[in-house]
Amino acid sequence: MDSIAASARTSRTRVCSCFVLSCLLAITLQVFIFSPISPDILELPPTSSASLVPTNSRLQRVIKLGEGFLENPEDVCVDKNGILYTATRDGWIKRLHRNGSWENWRKIDSNALLGITITKAGSLIVCDGEKGLFKVDEDGVTVLTSHVKGTEMRFADDVIEASDGSLYFSVASTKFGFHNVHLDFLEAKPNGQLLKYDPSSNDTSVVIDGLYFANGVALSTDQDYLVIKEKTQIFVDNLPGAPDNINLAPDGSYWIALLQLFSSKFEFLHTSKAFRYLAATYPGLYELVKGTDKKAMVVNVAADGKDNQGFR
Repeated sequence: MDSIAASARTSRTRVCSCFVLSCLLAITLQVFIFSPISPDILELPPTSSASLVPTNSRLQRVIKLGEGFLENPEDVCVDKNGILYTATRDGWIKRLHRNGSWENWRKIDSNALLGITITKAGSLIVCDGEKGLFKVDEDGVTVLTSHVKGTEMRFADDVIEASDGSLYFSVASTKFGFHNVHLDFLEAKPNGQLLKYDPSSNDTSVVIDGLYFANGVALSTDQDYLVIKEKTQIFVDNLPGAPDNINLAPDGSYWIALLQLFSSKFEFLHTSKAFRYLAATYPGLYELVKGTDKKAMVVNVAADGKDNQGFR
């Protein structure tokens, strides 16, 4: 009887061991073999005195416009009459009149409205993170472009009009869509693009390929160069955060929004492939480590890329 009991215990132990090993194998395959990302080690520059902007509370003193009325607005622009426009996550183009009243102006069937700009003709150009580039005016909503080189755009992000009417706009990622933005952060590969839309020919072309999460776009005062979050010739580097939107100021300087991608407790995530694989497989883990809703700031950068001042 003792030998039979011992044999049964051994069998149960083997079954449990096989089960545990099978589970570990399945998790390993899911995390490392079938993962949606193939991350690279991201080498961040060491913090230098040039990147340290003194802490202040200036952003705490700003006037909050549309609080409780706007759902996750991404960008703003102002037309020649002083009317302010913004696109919200619930698909509305809303505008603030000079008398302080808000208007639900145009409704777009989308929850991925991002960067916007006003053209010289007075039309509003809107980036849709899923459908491409829209023109919005009193006549309604028109899709300007949704494909480049025969491929559907995944993630149109920000846009600016040049003096010749061309539209330069960023595609944050050609691999991951708007609703999987965290996967592009975790993969940390140059999946982004800068595109150009020519309204005279309705042609869309690639200006720069292989950008790391291309985002904000701005033209200089003389339009002799363009600034984008990622570019082939460095305008300003070692900023104290991840650049988001970029806007040209009246004095020729640039306002740049900065975000913290990962919580300061998890900075090692940049150099850990294994942890990024895990975060890509288990979204709850990414929610734990992300820092975009914990810290942000705005910096003003001179036209020569120097003389930074920050507003936290």
